[in-house]
Amino acid sequence: MTSPEAREEAVLEAVRERRERVNEAIPEELPIQRPERLYEASRYLLDAGGKRLRPTVLLTVAESLLDVEPLSTDYREFPTLNGNRIDIMDAAVSVEVIQSFTLIHDDIMDDDDLRRGVPAVHKEYDLETAILAGDTLYSKAFEIMLETGAKPDRSVEALNVLATTCTKICEGQSLDVTFEERADVSPDEYLEMVEQKTAVLYAASACLPAILLGADEETVDALYGYGLDIGRAFQIQDDVLDLTVPSEKLGKQRGSDLVENKQTLITVHARDQGVDVDNLVDTNDVEAVTEAEIDDAVAELEASGSIEYANTTAQDLVAQGKERLEVLPDNEARELLRDLADYLIERGY
Repeated sequence: MTSPEAREEAVLEAVRERRERVNEAIPEELPIQRPERLYEASRYLLDAGGKRLRPTVLLTVAESLLDVEPLSTDYREFPTLNGNRIDIMDAAVSVEVIQSFTLIHDDIMDDDDLRRGVPAVHKEYDLETAILAGDTLYSKAFEIMLETGAKPDRSVEALNVLATTCTKICEGQSLDVTFEERADVSPDEYLEMVEQKTAVLYAASACLPAILLGADEETVDALYGYGLDIGRAFQIQDDVLDLTVPSEKLGKQRGSDLVENKQTLITVHARDQGVDVDNLVDTNDVEAVTEAEIDDAVAELEASGSIEYANTTAQDLVAQGKERLEVLPDNEARELLRDLADYLIERGY
């Protein structure tokens, strides 16, 4: 049996290899052109880095579907199930462009200063340029998706998935904002919000190659479910890590979600157990909270079983997601998708 350490290294290497190829493709699909300031702002976060997890899922699903050895086939001339060839890299870039669009607008809404270790777009440029850059990325994602060369009916279906995904992301973001003012959010409501805000882009990433390559509806639906499951698990585990990983490894203040009264599956569950979540820390200022206060809050959340509940929920979602991969051929790429699901809840910082 492969050790967790070996599995993590294999996943990281797979992500690195695909990230390099996606990074090479981004300037080709989103060149700096007039007006230069707009396109520089649009490319700013994309050029700043990122793990490219969603494109990795998309490209790996494509490799598994066609039963080809990972990284052995040109993504720009990728074979389909009906014998044609398409540019599956365009689809991978498209979902990463959507991800960047959401980050720009999230940072504006939260007035965050930093993203990926650099000033947020609205801080580096200005608010107006940042809004326009996000809108440009949104529209460019659809243009790029149209360039795959897939059959017209498949392209239309892919565009429909992308459009629906963007709508759901906005709905999820709206729910997240609303939840900050409520103390009666249920676990089911929270999971619905996470599904829309975070998981749907993983779901799109997993099912889009099946659509573009000509897979049947059962395969498309199963892969969409895989993405939803691992996407929800990813966000839930982020909630756990925000409380349990040291600040220096997180790159931000540990427990910041708690200080800012953001709803998480942990706090929703804790309220149901009678924990006074709103008073676990005495400040709403991330700069002012102490490690000792966070330690005390975490101890109370552990005692209520809420952190264990979140961990178990994430693990169950990953297990369910991996079962959905049975629609794919039994090959190295499918195994990588299983390992990637595990990595999303085992990762450290």
